[in-house]
Amino acid sequence: MNPKVTLRDKKKEATAYGLAAAAFELALERGMDGFIVDDVVRKAGFSRRTFANYFSCKEDAVAAYFLVSVSSQDKKVLFADLPPDAPPLDALYSLLKMQFTSEFLHKLRQFVSLANQYPSLEPYILSVFRRLQIAAQEMLEQFSHGRYADGYTHLLAGAVYGAFVPILDGRLNVLLPGEVQDERSGAISFDQYLNSMFAYLRNGF
Repeated sequence: MNPKVTLRDKKKEATAYGLAAAAFELALERGMDGFIVDDVVRKAGFSRRTFANYFSCKEDAVAAYFLVSVSSQDKKVLFADLPPDAPPLDALYSLLKMQFTSEFLHKLRQFVSLANQYPSLEPYILSVFRRLQIAAQEMLEQFSHGRYADGYTHLLAGAVYGAFVPILDGRLNVLLPGEVQDERSGAISFDQYLNSMFAYLRNGF
């Protein structure tokens, strides 16, 4: 049984998100070399001591923007339309449709682009994807209630989240929601890619 979320927990989450959002916005506006932690706390309205309670450096705060956003998702709402005996693949599909909104995907691509420009951010790319993957795997385990082998949810989450990296770093020609398709580019839409990826998984490749 999950512990009840207290008002204190919500306040801590809001503080972490405020600091992370401020850091990410400054990174986009000025680049990683164009701001310091003092700028982050000034923009977010907190003290430097508060920042230190949550993050080790500005890079950590920038990366945390994505993790704090995802951690606030309501699992009950997420799986409300699924029957209790639905396969984990259906649960994961629902999670991705809710998690990877147009705004989230575009900002995640901006984060990858920033990391390509500023090496100090590079170690945090894999960390973000790894933690997103772990969060998804834990949700799948809770949803499936031990109906599958221990390694199954790890394998499933790893395969799906790993497939998103080449979209965000530009190695695959996939249009994010809202992007206009050039017929000569040969690009496919994000929904097409998502559905084809899950078709491969359902059919065992």
